[in-house]
Amino acid sequence: MTKSNLPQAFRHPYKFDPQFAKSVAYFSMEFAIDQALKTYSGGLGFLAGSHMRSAYELKQNVIGIGILWKYGYYDQTRKTDNAMDVLFREKIYSFLEDTGIQFTIEVHHTPVWVKAYYLDPKHFNTVPMFFLTTDIDGNDWLARSISHRLYDSITSAKLAQCMVLGLGGARLLDELGYEPEVYHLNEAHAVSAAFHLYQKYGSAEEVRRRMVFTTHTPEEAGNEKHDINQLNVMSFFGKVPLETVREITGTEDNVFNHSLAALRLSRKANGVSRLHGEVSRHMWGSYAGIPEITHVTNAQNQRYWADTELENARNRNDLKAIAGRKKSLKATLFKTVADQAGKLFDPDVLTMVWARRFAGYKRPDLLVQDDERFHHLMNHPKYPIQFIWAGKPYPSDEGATHTFNSLVYRSHLHKNMAVLTGYELALSKQLKDGSDLWLNTPVVTREASGTSGMTAAMNAGINFSTFDGWICEFAEHQKNAFIVPVAAPGLSPEERDAHDRTFFFDQLENEILPLYYEKPDEWNKLTLQSMNDVNAFFNSNRMATEYFQKVY
Repeated sequence: MTKSNLPQAFRHPYKFDPQFAKSVAYFSMEFAIDQALKTYSGGLGFLAGSHMRSAYELKQNVIGIGILWKYGYYDQTRKTDNAMDVLFREKIYSFLEDTGIQFTIEVHHTPVWVKAYYLDPKHFNTVPMFFLTTDIDGNDWLARSISHRLYDSITSAKLAQCMVLGLGGARLLDELGYEPEVYHLNEAHAVSAAFHLYQKYGSAEEVRRRMVFTTHTPEEAGNEKHDINQLNVMSFFGKVPLETVREITGTEDNVFNHSLAALRLSRKANGVSRLHGEVSRHMWGSYAGIPEITHVTNAQNQRYWADTELENARNRNDLKAIAGRKKSLKATLFKTVADQAGKLFDPDVLTMVWARRFAGYKRPDLLVQDDERFHHLMNHPKYPIQFIWAGKPYPSDEGATHTFNSLVYRSHLHKNMAVLTGYELALSKQLKDGSDLWLNTPVVTREASGTSGMTAAMNAGINFSTFDGWICEFAEHQKNAFIVPVAAPGLSPEERDAHDRTFFFDQLENEILPLYYEKPDEWNKLTLQSMNDVNAFFNSNRMATEYFQKVY
């Protein structure tokens, strides 16, 4: 029989809505809950944080399980020449409670102590959440370091992190005396939980009865794979024998595909946008033992992200109030620009922002690759523009760091261009509040969903984007967004980039800037339409509801 009650000290502070009474444990490597709690790197964490907030708002029977990262992802700072620097600073959180729960899991056949901390829902309006750490007395330095850095660059360390989340998270539930009806893996990081469940219940069928899986990766090559023998030596599969692991995951060679194993051990899976659901079904459809793959389009928590004054003005259809509040929010953002970059931006000038994780396929420097047109845009004789970049490259991704720094150096040539550091929840909120135009430049089909543009739209920012991810379910060109048409198939990467770049510049110069400066009433109507459309479907309350309806 399922033990459906958490211990009294950790229970939800509400009576469950009957439609959301099924018990769910949500496993995620990262959660962006609040600026004060640095347990995230980027979009996956932003999404998980919004999910936990919406589950609380809707009175759902969900708990969150993550890892307490001692140094977080990293603190993004600057070197003496303003290039990006990486700082790993210890984080201490007085608001997390010691649960008193401590247990060991085996890593490399060595016992490693794991301790659980609790985040009370009262602090940040989330469901009850538990964060695991190995940085405790009783562990040697190597064991303590497992929970030091989110997404450690050393393969064995990252695998150990996945084991703490999966095996450790599942073991935590046993220590709590709690058996949720659903184990929801947000990405495949926690797939080792399946092997704990197999040990506990004795069959793959029983694992599948409990487990569901969300995939965020639209390319098969992007899914983590490791040598199954290395994983076995690391005790990744708990006490499940290697022959049994091969049998229940369908692994015939020595390549263990984490996402494929998660799919085969889940009763249901989902992509994170309508398009991504189609891509996922196509990508995995030829493999045996794959469950139904549906889609639940990502969304963000409106109550957390939307500016209250803007939202009140939207509900009144008050275009003048929206425009006035927007100008005030821009002025607030521009104080940060002045502080970081020494530049004084003007709230009356159209401001475009590119801000998200720095990754090659997202093409942060797409527009600057055409020197002549970019220079003309930044020195437009008739229509001024201000341009802000922000985002964190993976700390050991030299290519992405080089791109970030090249933008920093280029910004010295333009008084209306700024590159900001410290892209976390607080700066992200400022940028969403202060952007007129939210630039999104991924290579089409590479962005599973993306969510930053949702929260920009909630705060009267217009999306300006390639046609990919969630945008395909939202955008109507010139009605609530500006969309670059998809390049013809078969082009080389250089030809594709040139196609997209040309359309971005053409639309800026011929449509967007004239509209903003010459037809402000039409711009304001477009902004209101964007706000209404994003709130109609892309609030994570809808997403959290759909998980219960379509996946759990």
